[in-house]
Amino acid sequence: MPAKGAKVPVRNPGRGTSDLRRSDASDAAPPERPEKIRNVALVGRSGSGKTMLTEALLAATGAISRKGSIADGTTVSDSDPSAIHQQRSVSLSVVPVAVDGVKVNLLDTPGYTDFTGELRAGLRAADAALFVVSAIDDIDAATTALWAECERLRMPRAVVISRLDHPRADFEAALARCRAAFGDSVLPLHLPVRAGGAVTGLLGLLSGTVSHHDPGAPATANRNADDVERAASEAARGALIEGIIAESEDETLMDRYLGGEEIAPEVLVSDLETAVSRGSFYPVLATSAETGVGLAELLEVLSGAFPSPVERELPAVTGLDGTPAGRLSCDPAGALLGEVVRTTIDPFLGRVCLVRVFSGTLREDSAVHVVGHGLADRGHEDHDSDERIAHLYSPLGSGLRPVPYCVAGDICALPRLGTAETGDTISARETPLLIEPWDMPEPLLPVAVEAASHGDEDALAKSLGKVTAGDPTLRVERNSETHQLVLWCMGEAHAEVVLGRLRDQGVNLQTVEVVTPLRETFTTAAAGHGRHIKQSGGHGQYAVCDIEVAPLERGAGFEFVDKTVGGVIPGPFITSVEKGVRSQMQKGVSAGFPVVDIKVTLVGGKTHSVDSSDAAFQAAGALALREAAAATRIQLLEPVSAVTISVSDDYVGAVMSDLSSRRGRLTGTSSVGGEGTEISAEVPDQELLRYGIELRALTAGSGRFRRSYLRHEPVPATATPPATRT
Repeated sequence: MPAKGAKVPVRNPGRGTSDLRRSDASDAAPPERPEKIRNVALVGRSGSGKTMLTEALLAATGAISRKGSIADGTTVSDSDPSAIHQQRSVSLSVVPVAVDGVKVNLLDTPGYTDFTGELRAGLRAADAALFVVSAIDDIDAATTALWAECERLRMPRAVVISRLDHPRADFEAALARCRAAFGDSVLPLHLPVRAGGAVTGLLGLLSGTVSHHDPGAPATANRNADDVERAASEAARGALIEGIIAESEDETLMDRYLGGEEIAPEVLVSDLETAVSRGSFYPVLATSAETGVGLAELLEVLSGAFPSPVERELPAVTGLDGTPAGRLSCDPAGALLGEVVRTTIDPFLGRVCLVRVFSGTLREDSAVHVVGHGLADRGHEDHDSDERIAHLYSPLGSGLRPVPYCVAGDICALPRLGTAETGDTISARETPLLIEPWDMPEPLLPVAVEAASHGDEDALAKSLGKVTAGDPTLRVERNSETHQLVLWCMGEAHAEVVLGRLRDQGVNLQTVEVVTPLRETFTTAAAGHGRHIKQSGGHGQYAVCDIEVAPLERGAGFEFVDKTVGGVIPGPFITSVEKGVRSQMQKGVSAGFPVVDIKVTLVGGKTHSVDSSDAAFQAAGALALREAAAATRIQLLEPVSAVTISVSDDYVGAVMSDLSSRRGRLTGTSSVGGEGTEISAEVPDQELLRYGIELRALTAGSGRFRRSYLRHEPVPATATPPATRT
C-alpha cells in the first residue's frame, strides 16, 4: 500500500538475545483516545512465523535493540517455560508497537490446536486479525476454519506471507494457496522484487514504486519501477484496482475505470482502507522477519487500514441479574467495562490479569467490581467481589510498564486481583455489569492425576485453583464413581503445559490410567443369605436376612421390596437391610463398580432380642447381596456417548472406518454446507479416551467432535477389559 505520509523507518535488527525485560523499557504515555489504538491478533498455524514477525516489528519500531531467538527462549512473546521447552507459543502475549502516533497492540496467539482457548481469547481482545502464512508451507484446515469463523464475526482481516528469505520460499504459490483457501477478495498489495534469487524489496502495485531493502542500511530506499517490472505486474495491478473499486461506495468509480480513466492513487488508498476496516477486502502483504523486507509496508497497513476500537461493536452486556444493559460504546468517558482475557500467577505480583477495556477508563487506586459466571462445570465457581486497582501496567510480553490509566479500546495488566479469572467482567462498583462470554472449546482428553504423597494433596488442590483461574479450557473433575481426579485437557501438548505448571509450583504428582466409570448388574435372578452373628461375651451382633435379586430393564435403577411375613424382621431393621444392600451396590460385587438395575426382595430373616442392631442388619444385607452375586453371572456395563464429528468431506470415509474399529454405531450423516459433513454415532467411552488426538491425526487437524452421555450398555466379551476401580 502506498504511503500516506513518511514511511516508518526500519532498523536493521542484529542477531542475538532480546534485551527487553525491564519494566521501564518505554516512557511513552498511553493513548488518551481509542482512535489512536489498534488491536490486532496474529493468527496462523504453528511454525508460520508469528512470533519472529512480532520480534521483527518490535525491532523495526525501536522497541527493542535486537531480535530474540525462539531456540534460545529469548523472544518477547514466548517467555513461558512451557513455550521455551516446546519451542512454540502456548499462551496469548500482548506486544504493543508505536507507529506514527498510533499504538498497535499485537496479540501473538498460539498456532497449535491444543491452545485454541488462548487463540479465542486473543480474538476477543482484538478488533482485526492478521493471518500469518508461511511461504513454504501449505495452509492447514484449522487455519481455513478460523478464516470462516472470522468471516461469521465480520472481523477485518489481512494476510501476511512470511519467511520470504527461506530458500524454498515461493510467494506466487503461497498467494495461490491463500486465494484457494480464503477466497477471491484476497489480493496482494505488493509483489516481491528479486536480485540474485533473493527477495530484496517490494513493488507497490498502486504506487508503482519499488522499496529496496538493504540489510546494512537504516531504512528502505524507494525508486520508480522500470518498464519490465511494470509490465510484469500489470495483471496483478489491474486485479487489485478492480477488487478495490468493487468495494467502493462510489458507484461511478467502476464505470470511470472501465472507460479508461486513471483513478488517483489516493482515492484507491482511501477506498482500500475503508474496505479493509469494514472487513470486506483482505490485502496480502509479504514479509521477511530475518531480512526486514515488507515490515514498513505491514506497519502502514496495521496503523492505517485496520479499524480502531470505536469502529467495532462491543460484546453484549447484561446486568448481574441477566437483564440487558443496553449497547455500550467505546467511550473513555462511558461506563467502565473490561474483560479479563488472560490470567497468570506471578511469584511477586500474585494474580496478574490481562484486561481489554471496552468502555470507560481504568485508573490507579480505583474501586471495581469483578464478576464471573457460567463456568462452574469447569471448576470456576460463580463469584462476585469488589476489588481496588492498586497498580496499572502496560504489558510487553512478560514485561510490565507502569501507566497511570488505560482508556477504552486499550489493553492493560492488573496485578494482585484476589478473585479475578480469565473470562471475568470488570466494571464499576456502583453499576456492575456482565459481558456475554466468548465460546470456549470443550476439553476432550482426560488425564488422571494423583498426589505422590498424602502431604502433596493440599498443595495439589491449591495449585489446581491457580492453574484453572487462568485456563478456562481446563476442566477439573473429581469423578464420584471412580474417585479419580481427572484433568480434562485439549490435547497432549496442553496436558504437558498444565502438568508442568503444577510441578513448577512444587506439586509432586503422577499420572495414572484413566478408569472408565463402569457399572455392574445381575444377568439372572439369584438368592442370597446374609448371616452376621458375633457373640463373644457381652453385647453381640445378630442379624440374618434372605433376599432375592432380579435384574431390571436398563436404566430402571433400584427397587427394594419387603415380603417378609409374621414380623420376622422388625420394621426398623428392614430399613437397615436396605441400607446395607445400597451400600454394597455402591462398592460393587465383582470389579468394584456400582451395581444398577436390580430389584431386591427381602423374603425372610431372624433377629435376636438383645444382639440385633441397625449396624448388624446393614452388614447382613451387604453379605446377602454378595452371596447372590456369587450365584450368578455379573455383567459389566460401559458408558456410551452420542458423538457428533465435524469433518471435511475428504475424510468422511476414513472417519467412518475408524468409528467401526472403535465399536461405534453410525446413526446418521448430514451436510453442513461447503466442504463439511457431520457424522453422528454412538461410541463406548472407553474408545474415546484419546479420540481427540487420533481424530486430529486422521483428518490432518480438520476434525472436531463433541460428545454427550447416552446410556450404559453391556461390555462385549470380545472387548478389551477396562481398568477396575480401586
